[in-house]
Amino acid sequence: MIEMLAELWNWSLLVVIVVLIAYSSIKIIPEYERAVLFRLGRLMGVRGPGLILIIPVVDRIVRVSMRIVVVDVIPQEVITRDNVTCKVTAVLFFRVVFPDKVIVNVENYHEATNQLAQTTLRSVAGTADLDELLSERDKLNHTIQKIVDESTEPWGIKVIAVEIKDVLLPTEMQRAIARQAEAERNRRAAVIQAEGERQASEKLAEASAILSSSEGGITLRMLRSLSEIANSQNTTVLFPLPLELRKILPATDQYIRDSLQKNEDTKD
Repeated sequence: MIEMLAELWNWSLLVVIVVLIAYSSIKIIPEYERAVLFRLGRLMGVRGPGLILIIPVVDRIVRVSMRIVVVDVIPQEVITRDNVTCKVTAVLFFRVVFPDKVIVNVENYHEATNQLAQTTLRSVAGTADLDELLSERDKLNHTIQKIVDESTEPWGIKVIAVEIKDVLLPTEMQRAIARQAEAERNRRAAVIQAEGERQASEKLAEASAILSSSEGGITLRMLRSLSEIANSQNTTVLFPLPLELRKILPATDQYIRDSLQKNEDTKD
């Protein structure tokens, strides 16, 4: 009986050992991860996704996520090229391309990439004017992305995008920008008004030329204006003389002169 129990114990122990070895040897890597395999401390390559087998105790794996990582770059105090102090915030998007390089070449690639993005953001923003920082963000984003991407390429990281989220200005600078915007809009309003007056004068000159070229055109226009005035509640209506009288008055004046001259000749 004792021998049977001892034999059963041995078999049970063997089964447990086999299960533990199988559990330690079989690893399942998800689609969004890769396993960097080290054997006795030496890099053996990248494994996964799916089911992989390793040698217990001898092999060690490090899981690396291949998904896109979003990092908020903390506000950076920047002095622009035109000596304006402001705070700039940004967001960084990157992903791991070569898991073996990420594990071997850099200790903490998340923190390293974040620190590199902070220093690059501060340097690039310091070389731009305030107007450029506010209006040409796409250009600055592309410059920062290019610099960070080139620096992290030996680490096996691909920088997808860098976006400047906000530019925080001092209160005095916000007031100055508001006054500048107000003055600019007043200037545009004055220019638009002057342009409208110029176009109106041109149209009025064309209309005057057309009315003057037609016999009775100005009189018809005057009568139409009188009809519009009659519909209003004005109590006073000024009725100007037809302008065609200017052609009659010179002839009348000449007739009066001729009559006076004839009377003087008769008296003599």
